Amino acid sequence: MTEMPKAYDFHGTEERLYQWWEENGWFKPEARPADATPFVISIPPPNVTGELHMGHVMFVALEDLMIRRARMQGRAALWVPGVDHAGIATQLQVEKLLREEGTSRAEIGREEFLRRTWAWKEKYGSYITGQLRRLGASCDWERERFTFDDGLSAAVREAFVRLYRLGLIYQGEYLINWSPGLQTAVSDLEVEYSQEQGLLYYFKYPVAGGGYLPVATTRPETILGDTAVAVHPNDARFTDYVGQTALVPILNREIPIIADSYVEMAFGTGALKITPGHDPNDFEIGRRHNLAIISVMNKDATMAEAAGPYAGLERFEARARLWADMEDAGLTIKTEPYTLNVPRSQRGGEIIEPLISKQWFVNTKPQAEMALTAVHNGRITIIPNHFVKTWDNWLTNIHPWCISRQLWWGHRIPVWTCAACNHQTVATTDPTACERCGHADIIQDSDVLDTWFSSALWPFSTLGWPEQTADLARFYPTDVMETGYDILFFWVARMVMAGALFTNDIPFHTVYLHGLVRDEQGRKMSKSIGNVTDPLDVIQEFGADALRFTLLTAGSPGNDLNLSLERVESNRNFGNKIWNVARFIIRNYERVNKQDRPQDLAATFSSADRWILTRLAELIGTTDRLMDGYLFGEAGRQIYDFLWNDFADWYVEIAKVQLNAGGAAAWTTLHVLTTVLDHTLRLLHPFIPFVTEEIWQQLRSTALESDLQIGPSEGWAEALIIADWPRPILNDAQAAADVELLRDLIRRIRNARAEQSVEPARYIAA
Repeated sequence: MTEMPKAYDFHGTEERLYQWWEENGWFKPEARPADATPFVISIPPPNVTGELHMGHVMFVALEDLMIRRARMQGRAALWVPGVDHAGIATQLQVEKLLREEGTSRAEIGREEFLRRTWAWKEKYGSYITGQLRRLGASCDWERERFTFDDGLSAAVREAFVRLYRLGLIYQGEYLINWSPGLQTAVSDLEVEYSQEQGLLYYFKYPVAGGGYLPVATTRPETILGDTAVAVHPNDARFTDYVGQTALVPILNREIPIIADSYVEMAFGTGALKITPGHDPNDFEIGRRHNLAIISVMNKDATMAEAAGPYAGLERFEARARLWADMEDAGLTIKTEPYTLNVPRSQRGGEIIEPLISKQWFVNTKPQAEMALTAVHNGRITIIPNHFVKTWDNWLTNIHPWCISRQLWWGHRIPVWTCAACNHQTVATTDPTACERCGHADIIQDSDVLDTWFSSALWPFSTLGWPEQTADLARFYPTDVMETGYDILFFWVARMVMAGALFTNDIPFHTVYLHGLVRDEQGRKMSKSIGNVTDPLDVIQEFGADALRFTLLTAGSPGNDLNLSLERVESNRNFGNKIWNVARFIIRNYERVNKQDRPQDLAATFSSADRWILTRLAELIGTTDRLMDGYLFGEAGRQIYDFLWNDFADWYVEIAKVQLNAGGAAAWTTLHVLTTVLDHTLRLLHPFIPFVTEEIWQQLRSTALESDLQIGPSEGWAEALIIADWPRPILNDAQAAADVELLRDLIRRIRNARAEQSVEPARYIAA
């Protein structure tokens, strides 16, 4: 028999095993019988521009764990992989490339820009999927999808047209997040808020009949767009002013003084300037009071014509100029330091401006009601449960969804406007003429759809919808949606809403939310802080298994976890511990004879054999209970403790004595050693697939070559990845209690020796 190397070499193992698994088709649901019950996960599609980060490692570890366990349980496990076209991120990459070439997208035109973007995608698009493979992701790569491929593009068109015909998609002017640098509307998710030091500006708002109202603002330049001053209806200080008019500073435009309960009497001065064209809360107040909406800023963040003498100035230059003019006019009171919650573009970094813009919107209220019901009637379970309150709050107070983006890379909005009659034709296939008047001069809307629009269809579009494919019939609804808690609204809720509307079903029965991976001190990983841990560096040093096991066992559902590289190293050592236990077992195959196999195996079990098999049965039951309850971290910790303590530190030591006895006792002991290691490797495989498969293959080949007829009762599968999930073999409570008593006695003797400073080599009477 081939001697196992002294140490496990993950460098020479992981990529070899992954290729072997994939080449044998074991990642496909067809690896199980045709009548097997499906278990399906749709991967949260990483950006096509992406590079591996710890969030990817977390979701891969969790989802691969669920998929591998389901596969071993005999289910037709399908993990659908794919990537997102990432509209803004990808366009930024290509525009950067064009700038380096001395040109721009405006110069080369839309058609050439899209050709260049597709070429960029073909060159770099598979980079992230290659990294996911490095982590051991057992996806069915033959079913890999891209949000911009033909099938998913057809699904997007179909969804848009259906929503439009139902009256749920409309075009209108509304306050949206505008990125001056990117020159597009952006979603709430693409806005990051940072606390920054700024100023609170106190000034006098002149009242038309004399006097003034003291008002405070953090953005003086928006004063130019004010259309009201508001006070609380119960604020006695300002009761007499309600119904009068105020004069916009410098511009002297008359605006009403109104009462609204939104105003906080204790904040600032108690009087609030209302700028419906530049603040979301003011926009709602404006709608309640039917106020005018004035936009004083252009899309490049310069001041518009409505800003009067400040037109053309950059927004912050206009702020300084206006405040200086107000000082000269005696309208300022004071400024004081103030901590601002500044909205910045996630991609461009510049400050986001709320602007009124003509965009396409989805009325999500009807779908939100269905998503709320799906959770509250138990059809969908959110883990951990405390996120249900967050779910309820967002869906109950949902706003129209701005789905148009002023980009070129993305699903172009399927609306064509007729030059002759101005009618809008909405169609799943490109029309050649206006559907109303038949005129051929029709122009397609230049905007593209928000990337989240296509992502909302992901669980069913990846399976072939709107076509009634065999995959859609068998694998939809999917089972679990596992993702970060930070996109519960922006993605998970939209998938539930889209699934309910377009498939008349829920897209998955369970939502599992993981937390953020932070550094050892609990700080969010940031390039500016310099605390980013590159997963590929960690894998290169410690192996994918060690990193996976650390992330899986270091936290709990929905909670952030702190990554310790010392713990990753410890888990690499855990892999070596299992390896050494296997080496010990395999070496002993040469010491046992086939003819010593007992007729009645159970009759030859020692108390120690019965104890370890009983502990194994308890472990299998505990693991199943915990994993069925999505407590994967605790399940991994229980298996770790069993293998390191019960099996390696106790039973293996007892086994050495029993093996030395020879005969049937030795054969039975080797059988128990093999059985327990086999079952434990099966339990551990979803957590640490590479080292468990490599050890299991060593154990399997040794057992088959030995002719000792030692092995699992169901026989050895070709690979651990498709072996059956373990079931208990024996449960002997009395034997387990006896050995636990023995262990306690030994511990007490050891403690007594240590307390009395008895040398380790000295034998004494007990």
